[in-house]
Order: sequence, then C-alpha cells, then structure tokens
Amino acid sequence: MAGTGPEARMTTHHLPAEQATATQVLSRDTPPVLRIEAGDRVVVGSLDARGHLERQRTPGAVTPYRFPDRQGHALTGPIEVAGAVPGDVLGVRFEALETADWGWTAAARHDDDFTRRLGLEGTDPAWLLWDLDAAAGTGTDQYGHVVRLAPFLGVVGLPPTEPGQHSTTPPRTAGGGNIDCRELTAGSTLFLPVTVPGALLHLGDGHAAQGDGEVGGTAIECGMTTTITVDVVRDAPLASIHAVTPTARITFGFDADLNRATADALGAMLTWLQQLHGLERRTALALASAVVDLRVTQIANRTWGVHAVLGHDAVGRA
Repeated sequence: MAGTGPEARMTTHHLPAEQATATQVLSRDTPPVLRIEAGDRVVVGSLDARGHLERQRTPGAVTPYRFPDRQGHALTGPIEVAGAVPGDVLGVRFEALETADWGWTAAARHDDDFTRRLGLEGTDPAWLLWDLDAAAGTGTDQYGHVVRLAPFLGVVGLPPTEPGQHSTTPPRTAGGGNIDCRELTAGSTLFLPVTVPGALLHLGDGHAAQGDGEVGGTAIECGMTTTITVDVVRDAPLASIHAVTPTARITFGFDADLNRATADALGAMLTWLQQLHGLERRTALALASAVVDLRVTQIANRTWGVHAVLGHDAVGRA
C-alpha cells in the first residue's frame, strides 16, 4: 500500500457536511471538494440519506432538506486522491463512525408486488423516529423499542467511468456506491477498484443499525461523523470490490438477478480461497461449502446485493 510505511506522515483533514461539500449524484465531472494524499485521514460529516437539515419532531414529518429537488442520497464529496488511477484499488478504512442524535426508518412506502406479497396492499407507510445515544450504543423509537447500534455508511463509492450524472441508488460492480453492507463497521476496510483519475470518493447515507437485506427499504437513517483513512493499494488480492473486517473477509455481487449477484460474490470468494490456501477452483468450492456464508446485503436498491463471508478463523491447519 502507498503511504503506510513507517516514514509516512499522515495528514488529517476535516470535511463537514455543508452545501459546498454536498452532492446527490455520482459524476466524474463533479469538481472535488477536497484533495488528499494516499495515507491521509479524513473526518467526514454527512447528513442522513434524505438530507434533513433539522430533526423531525414527529415520525415522517417534513423538514427542510439539503436538496429540495431530491434526486438521490445526500452525499459528501467527491474527495480526490492524488495519484489514484484506473487499475489501482482504493482502500477505505473506517476508523470510527459516530451517529447523530436522531434517525428515522420508513417502510411500505411503495405499493408494489413485493409489499402486496407481504400483505401490505393499500396501507400507508410506517415511520419510526429514533433517539440515538452514541455513547450507550442504543436507539429508542417512539414505541419504546430499544435496539443496539452498529453504525456504518450505506454509500461509499466512486463515479462510473461514463461522463454525466448517475443515480446514487443502485450499487455498481465498478465503483461500488450504495452497497448497504452492515458488516462495514469501525475497523473494516472496503476496497474499491478505481474507476476514474483521482478516484473521486463519495460518502454518506449513514445507518445507525440495519439487518441483512434492509428489508423495509430503509435502515435507521441518520447523519454520521466518519473517520476514514484512505490509501491507494497496488497489491490487492482481488480486482473486484471486497472488504476485510475485524472478523472476516467479504466479497460482493450486484445484479438485478439474484442468481448472478450470488455467483459473482461466491466466485470472487473462491478466487480469494484459492490464493489463501493454494487450491484449484473445484476444491475451493468444496471448502467454501463448509466455511463461507452467503448473505443478502440488500433488496432495496433496484439491484440485488449479495455478500460472501469467510471468517478469519474459519479454516485452520492440522
């Protein structure tokens, strides 16, 4: 990795969530709001996905938004990483994630085949309004339900190679974006193949807690203060999006077809298993059947997400 040797000097930058640092689209044409060197640390502020500028006083209440003509997630960035070029891999290490003091969840907002199969035809959306206690690590909704917080960012990504403005909604195999993987908590590193010169990293969509699948369409959506260290990696084990967390290695698949998303996530994990244990591919699949978990990352973003998980202690040596 560049910039991580003992002689490296780390610079810490602060990037608050302001109008001048905000965007709601992914585009290689958006001017960077910050330029950093590989190995630098950035403390990034972000609003919740909708960009609320004020706390909701009642569940679902309308408040002023960062972007009144909302097109996508309220993101912070882009951040240019000096020297990053296509062919490199960007390593984004999450050092710390601290939630704002409130958040919200909405479900059954769309009357479609999925909600109708859940028995929700013709019903109004449900809204939860959460008080978040970052110090205690808990969230409490208006009904008194208490959940444990495990904060992460839903959107961490680079723009597509094509010019123009692109939606923040679907995750992409090139650049990532709205991955919504609950495993990417503090201590994790997400590896994103660089799509454009300078990488142009976008972050936001804070989630205080979420289950695998994000089954209602939203998590506990909240503002976030995230501390990241960003590096340029030229010896990554995979050319596709992957991650290392405190407990596991993770690979991803994204596709409108769940079967293809699953095959992509598992295929990347087989490649990693081959490298780790010197296996031919069929044997790697046999071993994966004993030690790899497949999880539906999210079903909320037009494109299915699947991630394959290999625990660090899953395979030992006799």
